[in-house]
Amino acid sequence: MPRPPAGGPTRRARRDFFHAEDPAGPFLDGPNRAGPDTIRSTAPRAGLPPDPEPPPRPPDRDARPALRLRRRAARPVSIRVLGCSGAIAAGCRTTAFLVDERVLIDAGTGVGDLTLDELARIDHICISHSHLDHVLSIALLADAVLRQRLAAGRGSITVHALPATLQALRTHVFNGVIWPDFTRLPSPEAPALRLQPFEIGEVLSLAGRTIEVLPAAHTVPAVGFAVRGRRGHWVFTGDTGPNPALWQRLREIDVADLVIEAAFGDDERALAAISGHHCPATLIPELADLPPGITVHITHIKPGDEAAVLRELAAAWGDAAPRPLVAGQTMALD
Repeated sequence: MPRPPAGGPTRRARRDFFHAEDPAGPFLDGPNRAGPDTIRSTAPRAGLPPDPEPPPRPPDRDARPALRLRRRAARPVSIRVLGCSGAIAAGCRTTAFLVDERVLIDAGTGVGDLTLDELARIDHICISHSHLDHVLSIALLADAVLRQRLAAGRGSITVHALPATLQALRTHVFNGVIWPDFTRLPSPEAPALRLQPFEIGEVLSLAGRTIEVLPAAHTVPAVGFAVRGRRGHWVFTGDTGPNPALWQRLREIDVADLVIEAAFGDDERALAAISGHHCPATLIPELADLPPGITVHITHIKPGDEAAVLRELAAAWGDAAPRPLVAGQTMALD
């Protein structure tokens, strides 16, 4: 899409650009994969003797197993914003998103708003990068739910991240000094946490959801994530500055919602560049290349910078400027 003209886009164009609603349509997940969440066919087994003179069957009987598979795969994705701030302050929680009930994307301070039962249901944690505001709740979560998960026979929580991120967790968090090594406790054979590496471009199948690992451009190895839903993908960029590789991939997939950061106001553009973050001056040109029909949400604004960031975005896009995320908000890809 072309960049906004010098006077800014028209009110209608801005509204269509950021807030147009995609028509709902069927979206089917890919092939079933082995695992506890795999749905298997219930077709009759081969080798059984045929019934003598079977009566005619209803025409949809053979289709029923496939119909059940389609309904299971097409259930709406629910994404709950636990935290979306670039730092802490009263009412500000750092990055964490809960996908349905069992997959956590990043583990900032917002995880602490979940009840103990909700925490114990989390089976997978996808981590964008190693910075503390995105990982600090992993250690506390492992300790909090250990007894409940053991009693329920739920097994280890799997932490998915780049190899460099997992190594940082081993070295700097689960080292017996900062925190006990829950990758070996309560026993090396059945630990509270298992660390599972992924690579950029890999597609994960977790708890019945398909999640693609996207490139990010930050000061440490980092990624974003695309969660597939019926009407397109929910994309979280992670912490990133200008990133051509990300936009190339987003042009190739169907994006419904884009959660992208703008950590600083333009008066701190130099700091944003040094720290691998966006400010409005770098974000606006990248958003101008998005196709219409995508809802954009701003995340990771530093406490105290909210007014400046939103004012600078509104200067370019008026009342159709991207909306900031709010902790407690729920998004549904139905």
